[in-house]
Amino acid sequence: MSAAAECRLRMPIAISMGDPAGIGLELCIKAWMERGKHNLPPFVLYADPEALEERSRLLGLPIPLQVIGAPSEAAAVFARALPVRRVPLATPAVPGAPNPANAGAVIAAIQQATGAVLSGETMALVTNPIAKSVLTASGFTYTGHTDFLAALAQGQFPNQQFSPVMMLASRELRVVPLTIHIPLAEVPRSITRALIMDTARITSESLQRDFAIAVPRVAIAGLNPHAGEDGTMGDEERNVIAPAIAALRSQGLSVTGPFPADTLFHPSARGSYDAVIAMYHDQALIPFKTIAFDHGVNVTLGLPFVRTSPDHGTAFDIAAQVRASPNSFIESLRLAVRIAAARAATVQR
Repeated sequence: MSAAAECRLRMPIAISMGDPAGIGLELCIKAWMERGKHNLPPFVLYADPEALEERSRLLGLPIPLQVIGAPSEAAAVFARALPVRRVPLATPAVPGAPNPANAGAVIAAIQQATGAVLSGETMALVTNPIAKSVLTASGFTYTGHTDFLAALAQGQFPNQQFSPVMMLASRELRVVPLTIHIPLAEVPRSITRALIMDTARITSESLQRDFAIAVPRVAIAGLNPHAGEDGTMGDEERNVIAPAIAALRSQGLSVTGPFPADTLFHPSARGSYDAVIAMYHDQALIPFKTIAFDHGVNVTLGLPFVRTSPDHGTAFDIAAQVRASPNSFIESLRLAVRIAAARAATVQR
């Protein structure tokens, strides 16, 4: 591994605070408290330190905080205090009561944390959950983290084109939703041969580069019951999905399908592929969250930096009740390190 790659792997991970009325601050507090138990890498939280102190007090989990001037200071601080880069809120955060007045700070935390990884000051980015409805009420025009991060990357690299892909990853399953945050009624017309092929290529490339799988096997689900059953229950499979799979296979990719979605996720089936591409959000996330609810990780593929996130939402209903599990957040940190190391090894080769 090159000296530059080794240096990058010693850098901290940048964490955006997410919605301060949710459980993101709690997750960071608990993860820092368990840093030794899980051998966690140093991380720096982009957040309002006063809000973090108040949440710590409400939780009864007092921890030392230290505001730092640059991410490079985090490693020296991490053993004794949680490093924080100051992102002030407009108004005090009330657990369970999201406030659009703080949307600007939530967005700024994402921008600054992403800027740190794009500039090479941090190893990777881990984002805490946001409430898209709250941000939308403030004028935020993106559908979520994924396309916002792609826009930030595009701003840094204007001559490159980024096509981000969402993957949910756990020890048991990796799944990619082909379409994400759109109404179910719009899914059939959104499924195109080009979208399937682009998504499958990005998924295969990531499995090789980020997960060190030499010959990735990608399964693709059908849209309709029984994968259309030869056109008797819908023709998207034979008209769109199957031709895309045939084209991918002709290019040398190990892609199979379309398979009935109801038979793709039991243990025996999961052993036949390294990732599965589902046709829509719930087709992917229902089995994934059933199997890996408390330790799954959201990974964004197709970006020029490593980004992971807990695979759950803001959980406003349990904010500041000391009930939030940090497991998915901790797994997000650990997977970010593994992906960063895999990428460094790939560059070295």
